[in-house]
Amino acid sequence: MRFDHRMAGDVATILRDATRAEILPRFRRLPAGAIRTKSGPTDLVTDADEAAERQITRDLLARFPGCVVVGEEAQAADPGLLARLAGVDLTFVVDPVDGTANFAAGVPLFGCMAAAVVKGEVVASWIHDPLGDDTAVALRGEGAWIEHPQYGRTELKVAAPVPVERMTGAVSWTWMTEPVRSRVTSRLSRLASGVQFRCAAHEYRLVASGGAHFTIYNKLMPWDHLPGWLLHREAGGYSARFDGSEYLPTHTGGGLIAAPDKASWQAIKSALLDE
Repeated sequence: MRFDHRMAGDVATILRDATRAEILPRFRRLPAGAIRTKSGPTDLVTDADEAAERQITRDLLARFPGCVVVGEEAQAADPGLLARLAGVDLTFVVDPVDGTANFAAGVPLFGCMAAAVVKGEVVASWIHDPLGDDTAVALRGEGAWIEHPQYGRTELKVAAPVPVERMTGAVSWTWMTEPVRSRVTSRLSRLASGVQFRCAAHEYRLVASGGAHFTIYNKLMPWDHLPGWLLHREAGGYSARFDGSEYLPTHTGGGLIAAPDKASWQAIKSALLDE
């Protein structure tokens, strides 16, 4: 199955409609009991996550009959959904509110993400910014861009390579284990600057648009990373897991560095990770 621009536009509309119907009306208006924890105190879910995922799932199934939808919240209830990523003709991986901790705290930095996977290969991705009302879109082999309903399309391109000491990066060390966690955090001064948005959606948009040079993550749940991985790749970037292997939709660990090119990837790994 080949995703074309019309199909990509249809999915972007589905995400936008869900955010306008179920997410934005609840922003800074969540009642008591609407925020809950899942695996731990930093792993949250809200009524907005669940309602938006239900609408997105319903609309994707209507637009693409027979597809499989793996939503973050549905997978939490049924862990077996993740195994369906490999070999299925068309799967959509969906994160209805990426940056839930920000959303729940009233911080205007969250996104709605999706990726299309055809027989184990990521072929399209979307990162919608509900407050900016635009969507970053990538089609495999056809580039990446931001689409705004009023202002049109802006092509995305990663930053030009620079030495490590001039790099800005999004370093997510929260899910790293020792001794890697202490090694990475103790070396952040080797960079020009670092950011941590608590929101992979906006971190990937940042590096895909050239606003920062790299991202580094340890935990790799597909709804958090498949959309941004393809967006960054189609914007001209290079990424690989910590051991240099290719990132695949079924991976949930092993770390990931996304950089402007392979040489930059190796420089970041040497500066932050290598013993």
